[in-house]
Order: sequence, then structure tokens, then C-alpha cells
Amino acid sequence: METVQAAVANCIGVMLGLAFLGLGIGVGILGGRVAEAVGRNPETKNDVVHSIMTILIITSVFLLFLFLFCFFLLFYNPLVA
Repeated sequence: METVQAAVANCIGVMLGLAFLGLGIGVGILGGRVAEAVGRNPETKNDVVHSIMTILIITSVFLLFLFLFCFFLLFYNPLVA
């Protein structure tokens, strides 16, 4: 039973680490593209920023779902029973 819990905790750590790594890389690339788009056409700044904020909000909601999934794995794990 302890080995299952240890494996689950290890996998959750790897899953969260990879999720934050991917999120950081993606937001960095997205920020660079936004700066490039606004630099090319400054009149569309409000439209571009509005679109990017929508994308970032959706991404953060998916990250919250990942945390919810991790808590379910930690506290309601079907493999431990």
C-alpha cells in the first residue's frame, strides 16, 4: 500500500512539473508573439490583448482542473483500497 502511495506521489510531482514547464514555455512564446503583433500594428492592441487574456484564462482553468485531478489521486485513490 505504501509503494502505491509513493508511486502516485511521484507521478503527481512529475505531472505537475511538466504541466508548469509547458505552461511557462507556452506563455513565454505567447507573450513574444503578442509583443511582435502589437509592434507591427499598434492600433489593434486592445483586440490582441483581449484575445490573449481569454486564452490565458482558459489555460488557467485547465491548470485548476489538473490540481483537482491531483487532489483526487491523492485523497480518493482507487488503487489504495
